[in-house]
Amino acid sequence: MPLPKAELHLHIEGTLEPELAFALAARNGITLPYEDTEALRKAYLFDDLQSFLDLYYGLMAVLLTEEDFEELADAYLARAAEQGVRHAEIFFDPQAHMVRGVGIGTVIEGLGRALDRSEERHGISTRLIMCFLRDQSAESALETLEAAKPYLDRIIGIGLDSAEVGHPPAKFREVYEAAAALGLRRVAHAGEEGPPAYITEALDVLGVERIDHGLRCMEDAQLVERLVSERVPLTLCPLSNVRLRAVDVLEEHPLARMMDAGLLCTVNSDDPAYFGGYVDDTFHAVREALGLDRERLRELARNSFEASFLDGSARDEELRARYLAEVAEYSFD
Repeated sequence: MPLPKAELHLHIEGTLEPELAFALAARNGITLPYEDTEALRKAYLFDDLQSFLDLYYGLMAVLLTEEDFEELADAYLARAAEQGVRHAEIFFDPQAHMVRGVGIGTVIEGLGRALDRSEERHGISTRLIMCFLRDQSAESALETLEAAKPYLDRIIGIGLDSAEVGHPPAKFREVYEAAAALGLRRVAHAGEEGPPAYITEALDVLGVERIDHGLRCMEDAQLVERLVSERVPLTLCPLSNVRLRAVDVLEEHPLARMMDAGLLCTVNSDDPAYFGGYVDDTFHAVREALGLDRERLRELARNSFEASFLDGSARDEELRARYLAEVAEYSFD
């Protein structure tokens, strides 16, 4: 059994494996521009962020019904259980579906059906985080939040993803203020492609509680000191960083240096179908590339539960305590 862990940076659309993509396409009468699953899997070997995004959004065409989203989430949860995931906080991108004529209720209810039975079926507690596409307008984000209001019982928080450069966090100040007023938790992608200043802006302008990625904080010693002092979690995705050229090779990833600096780091898979591995695969990869010992791996697992949003009820705290105990008692032998 792998080391118990939480996954806090996972885009559900990024778990769409070629086999499922073809199955959903067949069910929905959609013809994909690939001869077979092998050809599609080769297309997953993209060159840069834009080629990834083109494929990522293009394949979403197969997701049309509640059943499709339910099947997508259930497939991820089954894999996550095999990877030692005990708690998952899952991102989804409603704008990418609404623009295709798929209602936000279809997305949320479909995902929700899989999440509702996740603890019983997979042994994984779950939360759902709605992300806004930062390369879309601030007005679109506000409209999306408004559309989500009937489903807020299923959503714990909001996030901000997609192309970072040229779309600073402050662009979304209004929607984050509105979400805070609704009691939603707030996270945001910052400091992967974008500069360290985007991390500061996400904290100060958007009031985020976690930074997704954040690896470029290491370029600003004062920011590192602040993140350490305030215990701001960073949801790092090393395999993603390499595939999207934020880091040239895994051996050069700053994860170990970030941990040495006292940062609250977690390791996650981001879009695992596209980036070469799920979360335990990522743990194994950074262990080998960066020479992380068992206690460092245990620290990353412990951080994942401490950084989670399992803090809203007595049951949440009970779950967190149980998961932390599993990490403490885990034997690597």
